[in-house]
Amino acid sequence: MDKHGFSRKNAVRKFNGKLLKLFTQELRLPSGIVVNLEIIRHPGAALVVPFLSTNRIILLRQFRGAINEYIYELPAGTINNSESPLACAKREILEETGFTAGKLTLLGSIYPVPGYSTEKIAIFKAERLTKGKACFEKDEIIKVMEVSKSQLRRLFLSGKINDAKTICALALCGWI
Repeated sequence: MDKHGFSRKNAVRKFNGKLLKLFTQELRLPSGIVVNLEIIRHPGAALVVPFLSTNRIILLRQFRGAINEYIYELPAGTINNSESPLACAKREILEETGFTAGKLTLLGSIYPVPGYSTEKIAIFKAERLTKGKACFEKDEIIKVMEVSKSQLRRLFLSGKINDAKTICALALCGWI
């Protein structure tokens, strides 16, 4: 069993993609009932809240093909093979914003969809930023924005920030 209680012993692989792996698994619940689950195995991710100052952060407007929309979100990405969440956070902030962080602090972690996925996202606060050069991946369409706390709250209250991981991270920072 892995750290999420996932056992490969009785799991049946249904799909093996580049990022995701789909399994079916029979599981006995604490109540004694046996259920059949569909579980997406995910390597985990890191998200960064990049603070330019106490009142300004970097926010992304990114196109997401799965929903065919642009959404507002914070820099985040999937953890590579042997990469730690901290190393992933360092890589993602540079790739997606062009900044490096002099200080990264772990704020917490979330399970965005625990009903069907093992994905766990580590959330970091980035401070003492130094400007570099962003290096978007070929499938990323990103606009980097600097926003104040009041601008961000207006976006949130008007329903324009609806990315769950971003909302959780902003709540952990006390921004919403």
